[in-house]
Amino acid sequence: MDRVLPKRFWTTQRIAIFGGGALLVGLLAYTFFFADRRSKLNVEKDKITVSDVSTGPFEDFIAVTGVVQPLKTIRLDAIEGGYVTQKLVEGGNMVQKGEVLLKLENQSLKLSFLQSETEANRLVNDLQNTRQRIQIERFTLRKTLADVDAQIAQTKDTYERQEKLFKDKVVSEEDYLKAKRAYDRLMSQRTIEIETQKYQEENAKAQIKQLEGTLQRTQRNVALWQQTLDNLVVKAPVSGQLSSIDVEVGSNINRGQNIGQIDDLNGFKMRVGIDEHYISRVFSGLKGSFEFNGKNHELEISRVYPEVKNGRFEVDMIFPKGTPEGIKRGQSSPIQLELGKAAKATLLPVGGFFSDTGGNWVYVVDKSGKRAVKRSITLGRKNPEYYEVLSGLEPGEQVITSSYENFGDNEVLEF
Repeated sequence: MDRVLPKRFWTTQRIAIFGGGALLVGLLAYTFFFADRRSKLNVEKDKITVSDVSTGPFEDFIAVTGVVQPLKTIRLDAIEGGYVTQKLVEGGNMVQKGEVLLKLENQSLKLSFLQSETEANRLVNDLQNTRQRIQIERFTLRKTLADVDAQIAQTKDTYERQEKLFKDKVVSEEDYLKAKRAYDRLMSQRTIEIETQKYQEENAKAQIKQLEGTLQRTQRNVALWQQTLDNLVVKAPVSGQLSSIDVEVGSNINRGQNIGQIDDLNGFKMRVGIDEHYISRVFSGLKGSFEFNGKNHELEISRVYPEVKNGRFEVDMIFPKGTPEGIKRGQSSPIQLELGKAAKATLLPVGGFFSDTGGNWVYVVDKSGKRAVKRSITLGRKNPEYYEVLSGLEPGEQVITSSYENFGDNEVLEF
């Protein structure tokens, strides 16, 4: 007799269904919790540059370009204005100190000079006339005083004689007093004449002193006007090369206007433009070097011009050991400017990545060599070859140093 067997729950079909479901759930859970969900981009490795992070001496220098200039350039500014009547030297020629370069004409200055000169001549005549008048007055006063003294002498004799006769009661008191009054009057007149002479003498001295002071001031004005007229003849202040003179005959020049310059060819310097990023690290005394005629020559910053134009500032560099033989004005040369002493550091080669990241992060190749991952870093100083790595990278690691322009915001690059 056949027996009915109970139906099993875990059939092959159900096991397959539940097993597949569990596998799917597990796969989804792994994907959610453990899978790499970072954004990725496939790149061709032969189209990127991969560089090694290394340890070595960091040479703290920058590469700049200098242009040879005269050590000293003297500006030619017009001391006085006027129109050009003669141009005696053209730009590019050598000139000697004191050599006439231009002649100017200014009628207004000439008229002022003539007026001042005329006034000075008038004052000279006035002073001479005053001195003559005063001398005549002195003679007149002396003569008057001499006349008074003669009258006094005569009157004194009469007075003394009348006084004696009056005492002897030969003449009346009236005759005696009359003689006495005449004598006293002349003595008073003499005192007044002396005081008058003294006053006129002091007054004469004051007049002459005043006239002499006015004349001296006027003569100084005449000398200044003469000097002003002399400035209409423009002369070379130093010997050198007249590198430019920007005027022509007939042109009008204003006072203080720049009309050219003279280069002192007894020495040269380098004028160097530097990126404003380095302005806080550049100062007088910094050293540099450049190559000329197969030899290395030393340079030293002598002056810093702090004004920034178009993202750059300028410095002057001199040759502390003498100007290289054969160097010419206007030549340009690459210069290695030292900002500090060499020091051991972690080094990352310079590359186009910096313009895309600002040096804040890079793509670092992992150990498999099959992909590169974005990583934050900190960079320090820079020279033409390397960046100084302060944190985020270790020696031996590899970094993509070419441009990141086409990588977007992806965190992982797969090769």
